[in-house]
Amino acid sequence: MKSPVPRSPGQRREKHFQEARTDPYHARVKLGDPTLCPTCGAVYVAGRWHWQERPEEARQHLCPACQRTKDKVPAGILRLRGNYLAAHRDELLHLARHQEEKEKSDHPLNRIMAMVAGPDEIEITTTDIHLPRRIGEALKHAHKGELALDYADNEYFIRVNWTRDD
Repeated sequence: MKSPVPRSPGQRREKHFQEARTDPYHARVKLGDPTLCPTCGAVYVAGRWHWQERPEEARQHLCPACQRTKDKVPAGILRLRGNYLAAHRDELLHLARHQEEKEKSDHPLNRIMAMVAGPDEIEITTTDIHLPRRIGEALKHAHKGELALDYADNEYFIRVNWTRDD
């Protein structure tokens, strides 16, 4: 039997745990099998959205990614900034799209919603919190630069900033 952790008199032992960030766009109840998203064609089967052949007899319901896109409410924002951006814009955008394709093949709800290019910045909005981090890490690996991740407290949201000035 383990002995208790020694504590000073009056010291409390508190449990610290990470609260789960849940996406408010995910259904609170299971959808019936199969359910087809009429916008993107993803199919909900066995509690998960998949890319598969469209079933003939299926309920229709917007998937969370299409609903977020329709509502224009991203779960993630990735901003690319710096002097490096102007000379390598096409490469960076191609890398972002490539990462989306890799992620989306296994996770149909992880998508880029929009890419807005300004004169000194590119903003990429996504339907989930994992894709911006993945794109940011790929940018840092391939093009160096600085990467900053900021997860919102108690929300399903991430802000990612990638910067390179040279």
